[in-house]
Formats: sequence, C-alpha cells, structure tokens
Amino acid sequence: MSTDTAARPEVRAAVRQGLWVGIATGAYGISFGALSVASGLDVWQTCVLSLLMFTGGSQFAFIGVIGGGGAGGAAAATALLLGVRNTLYSLQMAPMLQLRGPRRLAAAQVTIDESVAVSLAQPDAASRRAGFWAAGVGVFVFWNLATLGGALLGDVLGDPRRWGLDGAAAAAFVALLWPRLRERRAQAIGVVAAVVAVVLVPLAPAGLPILAAGAAAAVVAWCQHRSAKAARA
Repeated sequence: MSTDTAARPEVRAAVRQGLWVGIATGAYGISFGALSVASGLDVWQTCVLSLLMFTGGSQFAFIGVIGGGGAGGAAAATALLLGVRNTLYSLQMAPMLQLRGPRRLAAAQVTIDESVAVSLAQPDAASRRAGFWAAGVGVFVFWNLATLGGALLGDVLGDPRRWGLDGAAAAAFVALLWPRLRERRAQAIGVVAAVVAVVLVPLAPAGLPILAAGAAAAVVAWCQHRSAKAARA
C-alpha cells in the first residue's frame, strides 16, 4: 500500500474499524482459553488450536465435543462443518485481494467472519483491503494472546460468561451490520436469516443454523434481484 493510499481518510477509518473489531473479538479468546482447559486440553494444546484452526466457532465446537466425551474425529468433523463458510469467503475475497505466494497463504489464514465483514463495509477497493488486513491480523494477534491468558487464568476467572465476554464478538458484528440495515431490502434479508437461525439452533447440530441462515439470506437476495430486474424491464 502506497503512502498516499494509506493517508486517505477512508483507509485510515477502515484500519481503525478493523483494529477495534480485533480488540473486541480478541477479548472473547479469554473465554475459549478458559473453557478449553476446563474441557481437558492443556495450555499448549489450547494455544496451538487457536494458532492453527483460528476460527472461533469451530474452536468452541471442537472443545464442546471433546468436553462432552466425544471422539477426536467427531470434534474435527463438527469444527470442519462450521469452517465451511470461510471457504465461501475466500472465493469472494480472492479477486479483491489479488495476492500470490506467501501473502496468499497469510490471507487464507485470516479470512474469517470479522475480516470479511469489515472489508465489505468499506466504500472502495483500497479501504476494503486495508480493513481486511487490519481486522484479520488484529483478531489473530488479540485472539491468540487472549487464548493464552484465558488458559493460564481459567481457574481464577471461573465462567467467562460472568464477565460478559461471550457477547463481545456478537456486539462487534451488530455494530458493523447496523449501518447497512437502513434499506427495507437489507432489513428483509436480515429478518429472514435471523428467524431461520433462531428456529434451527435448538434443533440442528452446531454449524447448520449458520449455513442455513446464510443460504436463506442468499435466496431472499436473489429473489429481490429478480424482482427488481423484472420491474426495470
């Protein structure tokens, strides 16, 4: 990124937004560290899981199965199911990032909900790239530091939900989503996705509600696009 590009207000705003999302989401890593140790993994196993898997939903699903007495294969399969959405993110982000070699591998590692959400919230290509890297690297650094802290202090902290840390990531997403819900079309998509997720959470295995909500949102968006295209014809 050139000096002129980095100095643009839109790019600086994207970087600030990405870093704040990184801090808010990273703080939730304390919960993961504490719960992982409570589930039977040691500190090093917990930290390696955060470094390599690095997708919160999959990590919580993994230790949930392990903590419940499940086999490693079942835990890995559940985590993989939740991680499928990151593959879809990569297909969308690759043309915008246009990376090769080691940077492409680094981008794949930090392609998560937060980096994609911050990137797509920006108004132009330069600020989208800046937001992607700021959020992705920010979450990676703070999440792994918080994981280590939670694993070491798990017994002292007790249940992390008492501190409200389980709501940090959700709050960051709501803050990102809120400005995009001004139009009725976006509101309709959000309502349909939310209803599908709420209905399926108590009925379906972990991961399926998220995928189903995303599929429902895509169907509604496609129907809206078709209706708008027909109206213009």
